[in-house]
Amino acid sequence: MTLDVTRAQVLAYRWHAQQLDRAEDVASAPTDCDILDLGIQNTGPDGAAWALRLRGAPAGTSEDLVLAWTLRAAPHCYRRADLAAIATATAPLSDADAAKRIFDANRPLKAAGIPTLDALRSVAEEMRDIVREPTVKGEMSAALTARMSEPYLRFCRPCNATHMYEMPFRLAALQAGLELRPDTSPPVLERIPGWRGKPYSRTGVEADARFDVIRGYLRFFGPSEPKAVAAYVDAPVKDVKGQWPEDTTEVSVDGTPRWILSDDLAALLDPPADDSVRLLGPFDPYLQLKDRELLVSDEARRKALWPTLGRPGAIAVGGEIAGLWRPRTSGKKLTVEVTPWTAMSKAVRAGVDAEASALADFRGVTPAGVVDRE
Repeated sequence: MTLDVTRAQVLAYRWHAQQLDRAEDVASAPTDCDILDLGIQNTGPDGAAWALRLRGAPAGTSEDLVLAWTLRAAPHCYRRADLAAIATATAPLSDADAAKRIFDANRPLKAAGIPTLDALRSVAEEMRDIVREPTVKGEMSAALTARMSEPYLRFCRPCNATHMYEMPFRLAALQAGLELRPDTSPPVLERIPGWRGKPYSRTGVEADARFDVIRGYLRFFGPSEPKAVAAYVDAPVKDVKGQWPEDTTEVSVDGTPRWILSDDLAALLDPPADDSVRLLGPFDPYLQLKDRELLVSDEARRKALWPTLGRPGAIAVGGEIAGLWRPRTSGKKLTVEVTPWTAMSKAVRAGVDAEASALADFRGVTPAGVVDRE
């Protein structure tokens, strides 16, 4: 018999699984955050550091954290000690998976009869040789372009030049043992100290359970289904189904079949109640889910929260999205502009005010209050 689960249970479970109900500075260190097993996308002015702060991690930088291009070729934050396992977990599940992840860059490789994983391995080996000292992305790309043959290259009209496709060298960087230096724009790549891994010597099929991306998605965004996981990873649904964990339990969410890791079923059925207010960054892990309609049922509100360009942040209350926010900076002062979706209670408004002050402190500026968008 399939268990029925409500939307409220799902959101409360995810909120708790992602530790958004933890108190400020409750974590022992910046690395003490469960979702680092899956990675935190480091996009936007506050990036992964603010996401960690929202989950109770102490403020400040840590050499125990590291940035690398991984899922969807975006920069993600991980624990430095986990990088070898992450390289395996974020590697493609198959050659077909690798081909899908690099999009149009695979067409010339396929035409030339070059298997995608072999191509990515060649790119990683050249990158490793090029980056012997910290290297700006553009310099690395130029050096790589000079080394690679025609199937790896494209003519870029905006640049009026021929250079490497973007996705292959981003996805190959960690396999080459390269990390991203924090707070650099354009990005600077440098060698990971003590790296001994060989490019693509292991694929995602061999991932440790703790860092397996499919299991990670179910752990933090469950219950879910293969299509959503495939969209999160940029992998073919067939590959995701082929690696679907055996230790899952099927549930019904408003009549739709979904799966949860069996060990997490009890937490899903009886998640702790919480009414914490959080100002989630535009790319916070909580907003990276692929069943957006479950989190935000109204289509117009979904478009406002996830526009093609210029994403706002989200005001979240115990798992529910209550509105949007944007930072407005004037000199050394920060104003938070909010667009509530419903009337805010005094408690929620006080929570937003407190979060805005915390964000100003996080940025090292003076809080100038919260204003409603006109």
